[in-house]
Amino acid sequence: MTSVADLRPIGPAALTMGVFDGVHRGHALLLEATRAAAGSGSSVALLFDPHPEELLRPGVQVPRLAPLSVNLEQVEALGVDHAVPLRFDDALRSLSPEAFLDALAPSIELRALAMTPESAFGKGRTGTLERMRVLGAERGFSVIAVDPLVVDGAPVSSSRIRAALADGAVDVAIRLLGRPAYLEGTVVHGDQRGRELGFPTANLAFDYTAALPALGIYLGTVAVPDRQIGPAHPALVSVGVRPTFHEHGRVLVEVYLLDWDGDLYGTRLQLHLLERLREERRFDGVEALIRQMTLDEEDARRRLAAR
Repeated sequence: MTSVADLRPIGPAALTMGVFDGVHRGHALLLEATRAAAGSGSSVALLFDPHPEELLRPGVQVPRLAPLSVNLEQVEALGVDHAVPLRFDDALRSLSPEAFLDALAPSIELRALAMTPESAFGKGRTGTLERMRVLGAERGFSVIAVDPLVVDGAPVSSSRIRAALADGAVDVAIRLLGRPAYLEGTVVHGDQRGRELGFPTANLAFDYTAALPALGIYLGTVAVPDRQIGPAHPALVSVGVRPTFHEHGRVLVEVYLLDWDGDLYGTRLQLHLLERLREERRFDGVEALIRQMTLDEEDARRRLAAR
């Protein structure tokens, strides 16, 4: 993770900054404006990590739509020259907007700054759009205001997408993201319950605080680069506590790859959620659960065939 003092030299550049969690359609507009403003210089996006809310509210963990590495990849995939992770800590938080620009100056010759009207940075959030316009006039850079993208009557935001997922509204999340919702985890050993039922599943462990969807069964696709699976291998995904077997189980994410069987332990699995098939339910016994799982697979195959 990079501190502002450790940024490598970039030269003349247009800049934008933020968390960019999920790199949704609204972010894409901001990044597009940054690229357009760069001209013959470079386009740069600074991605704050950890989430500022986690520093401002100790003990809070903000669920992420994707791990930082994926957000960086998505930003660069949209054509930004430099996606740079920047450590958000007390030292950075305490800088005034002027001091922040001074800290950037050895590495970035700021030509343009793209930001949304409601965004602000620096000590006390004093780096508002209006303040940056004043500083830009003094220091020789332009400020581009990018209005938030409005979809279904409300601005697109990472928090809105998290809320949609928490409600099980994967269709809404996809519409706001501009692509399927994403999870990435390592396959770990479980209790082999799925294999005993005839539906062997890969249990995922996350090394980031993942924004999980509501409990239920989902249609998705997976990629497992280490096993040359994917990039869009069809799968059924269970997010749940397995109430048929547990009164107070912890939430597990289990992935059943259609038409595939093998050992995935220790591999990194990349998961895209496409649709919610149903809510999680408690069944009267194992046979009833197996019947429903068979129906779920049939439903998934029908939906895949219709795509």
